[in-house]
Amino acid sequence: MKKMFILMMLGMFSTSLFAYSDSDMDGVDDSRDKCPNTPLTDLVDINGCTKKSLVSSHHFDIIIGANYAGSNYASLNQTDTYSSSLQVDYYYKSFSLQASTSYYATRGDGYSESGLNDSFLGASYQLKPLKSLSLRVGIGILLPTYNTALNNNNTDYTASLNASYALGKVNLFGGYIYTMINDDDIAGTVAYQNTNALSGGLGYYVTNKLYLSGAYNTSDSIYADVQKIRTVSAYGYYSINMHWFTTFSYAYGLSDSASDHATSVKLGYYF
Repeated sequence: MKKMFILMMLGMFSTSLFAYSDSDMDGVDDSRDKCPNTPLTDLVDINGCTKKSLVSSHHFDIIIGANYAGSNYASLNQTDTYSSSLQVDYYYKSFSLQASTSYYATRGDGYSESGLNDSFLGASYQLKPLKSLSLRVGIGILLPTYNTALNNNNTDYTASLNASYALGKVNLFGGYIYTMINDDDIAGTVAYQNTNALSGGLGYYVTNKLYLSGAYNTSDSIYADVQKIRTVSAYGYYSINMHWFTTFSYAYGLSDSASDHATSVKLGYYF
């Protein structure tokens, strides 16, 4: 009789185990779970619905890049510029900070130069006035780490506004950047000016990992007597996995003041 009782209890226990199902492993039985498929990183209430995410709102990325620009102005020899870049970003919800710098080497017939370009520090904030519309406002400073004999020795300031409108897998985007140039003029040699830069284009999400876009860009030169810099460009972003990503870009110069060809390949890590 005792043996029979033990077998009955084991049978009841095993039945209850097989009857219990928790597909999203949040501790709430599927039959009572009002929010199925909650992430493993979420704390849930008695109904299985998220009450707190354990994923931090603080994120960072580090991006390294290799860049090339080739120019052949009507008044100058062919020059080739190679540069390596480093960028660090910090994200907190809709707020972000950015720091970037690069080291260049320029070679031409009977001419060579190398050193740091100006370094950038900036902050931006993203707004979502509509579900499909994203606006990003930003400010920044250009530190005079680029050293030349043309008095490029003062800190410049930037303000920017970028917009993106989503239409399914397609997005329309545009941007404006104003830069206050504080470098000192050299009488009879160079005169500096504040600059306005505009861009606009079309992007397409080929897959959930690959994004491609094309754009038209125009900007004032920092030199008062140089024509506007005009280019068309292509850009791509590919997500390798949840941490690693890569970007690539190409720009073709439409004006004599622009580089004839400019390419860039970057590798980033997000955490």
